[in-house]
Amino acid sequence: MIHILFGPSPAGSLRAAFKENGIDKNEQIISFWDRFSIGPVWRLDEEAGKEARFDWMKNVINDEYGEFQEYKQSFQKTIDQILSIPEGLPITIWTADNAHEQIGLRFGLHLLKERNNDIILINTTKAFSELLKKRNVQYTVLHSGEISPDKLQIIYDRGQGKVLTDHDKEDYEKEWLSISDNRETLRIWRNGRIVSVPEDYFDPFIIQKAKKLHREQKTKDFMKSARLIGEVLGHLDQYVGDEFLEYRLRKLIEKEVFDVEGSLIAMRYYSVKLR
Repeated sequence: MIHILFGPSPAGSLRAAFKENGIDKNEQIISFWDRFSIGPVWRLDEEAGKEARFDWMKNVINDEYGEFQEYKQSFQKTIDQILSIPEGLPITIWTADNAHEQIGLRFGLHLLKERNNDIILINTTKAFSELLKKRNVQYTVLHSGEISPDKLQIIYDRGQGKVLTDHDKEDYEKEWLSISDNRETLRIWRNGRIVSVPEDYFDPFIIQKAKKLHREQKTKDFMKSARLIGEVLGHLDQYVGDEFLEYRLRKLIEKEVFDVEGSLIAMRYYSVKLR
């Protein structure tokens, strides 16, 4: 079985689960190191589309340790791995109810559209709710990386996947073509759909959380930027990642919404406060 996931965290958890159960030699895991909820996905299967995405991501990814070049190489390597999957080998795609993984699902199916492989779709948000949710605990899986290895193994063992029909694949392909036909740079998951929103969509939420932290401080002193980003990330009902939120914080600094103290080279080097 080939497994396709979207992010190093869920891929690492699934790999750990398979190793623990002694089946890691039979299961191949392919994973994108990316977040498809952010950045352009216009014509992403073409060279021009990839370059457009890389140009945008260059402003978002902190390149303190050369992560950007690694990101570019990893992206192309993952595409090559998917395109080289042998005909007839079954594929399981793992996804949760968020824009990132749902777009990744549609992109992955687009890359596989000419292939004759059985494809099983596992929705981890739905499977976790049906199999593992505790009574009287309100918790919804935001992304597959939140699920521990042992619970991913339970989901896999219980056969929670759905075999995609040709009709299912055609519907996903149409959705991908629609998504990849525009140059939007931010998407969210609302009412079971991928919705494009302006890039500054989360800016008011960042400002709101900064006001909250200032109230807790009882002063308007500088706060560590990582503290603010952590507060926003912990209360956000979307999966966009800390790098994007920090990128938006830098944009708010440029607009003089925040004062800054320190170096913007990386999140841990500076502090902010609302003007």
